[in-house]
Amino acid sequence: MAIKTQTVAVGNLSKRQTYVSIAIIGGLFFIFGFVSWVNAILIPYFKVACELNNFQSYLVAFAFYISYFIFSVPASYMLKAVGFKKGMMVGFWIMALGAFVFLPAAMGRTYELFLLGLFMIGAGLAVLQTAANPYITILGPKESAAQRISIMGILNKGAGILAPLIFAAVILRVSDDEIMSQLPLMAEAERNLYLDELISRVIVPYAVVGSVLLVLGLLVRLSPLPEIDTESESDEVAKSNAGKLSIFQFPHLILGALAIFLHVGTQVIAIDTIMSYAISMDISMMDARVFPSYTLAAMIAGYIFGIITIPRFFSQVKVLRGFTSMGLLFTIGIFLFGGEVMFLGLNADISIWFVVLLGFANSLVWAGIWPLALDGLGKFTKIGASLLIMGLCGNAILPMVYGYFADTMGLKEAYWVLIPCYLYLMYYAFLGHKVRSWKK
Repeated sequence: MAIKTQTVAVGNLSKRQTYVSIAIIGGLFFIFGFVSWVNAILIPYFKVACELNNFQSYLVAFAFYISYFIFSVPASYMLKAVGFKKGMMVGFWIMALGAFVFLPAAMGRTYELFLLGLFMIGAGLAVLQTAANPYITILGPKESAAQRISIMGILNKGAGILAPLIFAAVILRVSDDEIMSQLPLMAEAERNLYLDELISRVIVPYAVVGSVLLVLGLLVRLSPLPEIDTESESDEVAKSNAGKLSIFQFPHLILGALAIFLHVGTQVIAIDTIMSYAISMDISMMDARVFPSYTLAAMIAGYIFGIITIPRFFSQVKVLRGFTSMGLLFTIGIFLFGGEVMFLGLNADISIWFVVLLGFANSLVWAGIWPLALDGLGKFTKIGASLLIMGLCGNAILPMVYGYFADTMGLKEAYWVLIPCYLYLMYYAFLGHKVRSWKK
């Protein structure tokens, strides 16, 4: 039996309630970023510690993000039944359980258990994202939704910059690179001893993470976050949606979900593969760890651009068109330009800096798609948002596609998978978001 929750219309919130709500949701986005983007270093870390190939190592991203596909729609129904705050508490506790699974996984150096833990963390995040994204989208004027989402993005990616650096500082040692280079020459017993010690370093960090997530679940349940009405309809929207019985009658939403699928895939490829790409250039793991942070810093620069310019100088649609076009151009740059350059104290092939620039191009795509895809959904907003969150499984599938081609063609050549993604994103930015009927 559904639990009735008292909701309040966004227009009835005081300024203080609105600002407090934005601050709390901002804190959630920081946590999303910290937990999600640590995968950028977990991938090469597990590749060494569990002796994996590229395809197997990208199962980290697959296990983490496929849970979004499985749990997003059930999460929307749970949130509808119990409300945002109780639902978020459950989400945090599922994440905590996933973090604690890392402990027995590390003790037995069992990759499958690590994947189960990542799957559970992703499941908890699916609940939190299904709640937080539509919440921040409607918490203010529609024309400035991309601006609010950009602020959330800064918090998300700021945490993403910190996560791999903190994680690397905790689990990596200066001597690791030299020892790792000697692994093929070691006897099996000696190699297993080192790898067991290497993987055991995640036990304390994830025990701490799990404990923190348990506490955060309680705090968000006790927070002053209001239960806002995400499904209210104006008379105009109600009239327009009168004959609609399913979200599949909103083409701009379905096309937007595919755009989210491809966008998040391009985003995670740019961030989660760049460290391995740097290592392939004979850059040490300790030095290569900074590249995901550079890519995330480029994303933050894009968010700042969005906060300053949207909607004051540019509309959300124009920015979406410009940034999806940049993504295509930077991807082409990966293949057109080559040769070693010294930049920021690192000697690397110039193509890697085009991967970094993809962070800037990707920054405002999510913020542009959400308000366009949810426009006019009314009472279908919550289930529509869950469909968009399902699109996050692109983070699971596209890195696997990249990993397959990285093994068969090469790390640089595999970036070609980004080209059709950006072409579709440009289609949605220019034309797809305008489609209101499948018959036209």
